[in-house]
Amino acid sequence: MKTALITGITGQDGSYLAELLLEKGYDVIGMVRRTSTVKYERIDHILDQITIVQGDLHDQGSMLNVLEEFKPSEVYNLAAQSFVPASWSQAILTAEVTGVGVTRLLEAIRLYDKTIKFYQASSSEMFGKVMEVPQKESTPFYPRSPYGVAKVYGHWITVNYRESYDMFATSGILFNHESPRRGLEFVTRKITDAVARIKLGKQKELRLGNLDARRDWGFAGDYVDAMWRMLQHDKADNFVIGTGETYAVREFCEHAFGFVDLDYNDYVVVDQKFYRPAEVDLLISDPSKARDELGWERKVSFKGLVEMMVQSDLERLSK
Repeated sequence: MKTALITGITGQDGSYLAELLLEKGYDVIGMVRRTSTVKYERIDHILDQITIVQGDLHDQGSMLNVLEEFKPSEVYNLAAQSFVPASWSQAILTAEVTGVGVTRLLEAIRLYDKTIKFYQASSSEMFGKVMEVPQKESTPFYPRSPYGVAKVYGHWITVNYRESYDMFATSGILFNHESPRRGLEFVTRKITDAVARIKLGKQKELRLGNLDARRDWGFAGDYVDAMWRMLQHDKADNFVIGTGETYAVREFCEHAFGFVDLDYNDYVVVDQKFYRPAEVDLLISDPSKARDELGWERKVSFKGLVEMMVQSDLERLSK
């Protein structure tokens, strides 16, 4: 039985990845930060099948202890300060966790056992002010937020450890991926939650920022399969994961409201408060390398994703 360590297991991606690895027969260890209240709602249904341990990307010693105790053959680093707007108000924290935290984990692996396979969750936000369309593995980075900058550091330190120490350190450059488990602060979930509330008479309007920002949106459940495939590949590398399609926030609203027979124009209010200091206008992936080398393809369409999220929020709020 393989053992896998997942940092950030209580998040959207961590929960889907844990389910996938359990299905494949893994012993799953989830690392969580010590807090007075830990939220397990995304993994509550599998808590009896996994092992939860305390550790922190600020503390290399705690990560070494986890590696020594559980001896994982694979480590998936999904932990981060991952909300882009918060990275302006918490720029130092974002740099420490999302950037330098990757180095602490890689260094712990290097010191304990260099044969452990490592996955780093990189992000399409690294492309920022895009230098070419679509974006692929060789596209230059131009991050437009403290989060994007921190992710660039995490990405390049992963490549550096791969090349300097001959470690199996892989970086997955994932474009936006959503699900019913997405945090309510993220724009897609903010939209689907509001659609359900408006349909049920619990809310009157939805205030959003830039409706013309375009993103490449996929389903998180599809994307964790790509993470696993990367660590089964014959060599460590960088892989772009996305759908190859781009849609505006406006189109997401149109589909979400349309699913419940409402017109988004009647409810959506543009509010300058929700604009970013530096906007990322267009993200669209070229996932052909992942398709050709990993055999990965997304299964859920954009329309299917939007409808899945609205339906889930309708069911949750109707209870």
